[in-house]
Amino acid sequence: MRLPSTAHTSRPWRIHEIAGDFRVEDVWALPTPGGPDDLARLVRQFSRDTGDPVPSRVGRALFAIRWKLGALLGWDAPAGGLSSRVPTLRDRLPADLREGDRGPDVPSLPFTSVYQTHDEWAAETANKTMHGVLHIGWVEDGNGGHHGQMTVLVKPNGLLGAAYMLAIKPFRYLGVYPALLRSIGAEWRRTTPTAAPN
Repeated sequence: MRLPSTAHTSRPWRIHEIAGDFRVEDVWALPTPGGPDDLARLVRQFSRDTGDPVPSRVGRALFAIRWKLGALLGWDAPAGGLSSRVPTLRDRLPADLREGDRGPDVPSLPFTSVYQTHDEWAAETANKTMHGVLHIGWVEDGNGGHHGQMTVLVKPNGLLGAAYMLAIKPFRYLGVYPALLRSIGAEWRRTTPTAAPN
């Protein structure tokens, strides 16, 4: 379920200290019911190399088009990425996060882990269009349980980045996020026999 930006901004996440110059693009409640200590399991699920970032025909087609455009227009060249065009957010981490658990990278997508705590995990990506952060928080559901909350934070790169983010918005909502959330929920249920159905 899509959530308002305040579902992310109102929480005392550590990411606010690090990515205050990024804007909240999307916030989603994840279909991952669990206990207070289950974030690490969800992060492991994200970091498994399934080979398919979005397991649906529409999602795969959209990603294939995006990668082809990126190759054609040079959006994803190393010179536009982390530590080239933009410094990694790890450079901004306070000492306790820098010395703590970094968390795993996401092999099926170009995301590099920034940090992981008991209830947060952040990974970043960058190209010529934007610098983005995938933030996964673990939140109480109000009924004694917990679940994941996924937030996408972005810093567009000038007019190109702003136009790019605007152009891909309908595709994200129609083809990418619905399939991604279904996949996350299905995998969570598959590996949690006692999880309540959604």
